Amino acid sequence: MPKSDTHVTMRVVNHIRSMLETGELQPGDRIPPERELARKLRVSRASLRTGIGYLAAMGVMDVRHGVGTFVENGPPEIGKSSLGLLGALHGFQSWQMFETRRILESELAALAAERGGQQHLAAMSEEVAEMYATVEDPIEYLIHDVRFHRVIAQASGNPILAALMETITSALYDERRKTAERSRDLKQSADLHREIYRAIRSRDAGEARSVMERHLTMAQSAQDVEAAAPAPSPNGRRAKAGAGAGAGAGKKLSASK
Repeated sequence: MPKSDTHVTMRVVNHIRSMLETGELQPGDRIPPERELARKLRVSRASLRTGIGYLAAMGVMDVRHGVGTFVENGPPEIGKSSLGLLGALHGFQSWQMFETRRILESELAALAAERGGQQHLAAMSEEVAEMYATVEDPIEYLIHDVRFHRVIAQASGNPILAALMETITSALYDERRKTAERSRDLKQSADLHREIYRAIRSRDAGEARSVMERHLTMAQSAQDVEAAAPAPSPNGRRAKAGAGAGAGAGKKLSASK
């Protein structure tokens, strides 16, 4: 992403962070309408959606389809170090990111299977359900994909590893967003995320590690294909950047699934 685009995204993120810090926005509050906020920040609505999508992926915002965008209840602090990496890590090679993720996330998945609490399992279940509900909207799907991986990191019970994953997540969302609209089979991706969830729920650390490695290997191949594919035409299918949950929002996967 060009530096100018990153700067605009950060202007949106920092403005909303300021609203949170000053108390102008409280947990559960709905943010101003898109048109009004874009005009106030002097950014395009597309740039605003990018910033909102980033905040949603980071677990700060809850974008509800057809309703609006709300501050999550008890939102995590938006760390400056994580935000800084959004710009600082530009220029990394895709294979470097996936190599790092395989090393880190495979072990995070195993730890989550051993240590994760019911609140983590419930959050993973919800994000998987949201992925299935948004397989036709790649940008929206990406938000829930990233949130799922963040929950696994939190479920590891190791705040240092979770912090490392948080910094990677910042760059991951931004890099992945550039090719997400060229995604082909998101149903297959959702199936693998469900397998990871099942392994963690079953407390099978070895299986969780194995499925995560398989998922990341397939995700790397898929992203390579997306990067080589032509961008969608302006008159073609257009994903809704930063849009909220689809019709399956909030549904949990049953234990039998």
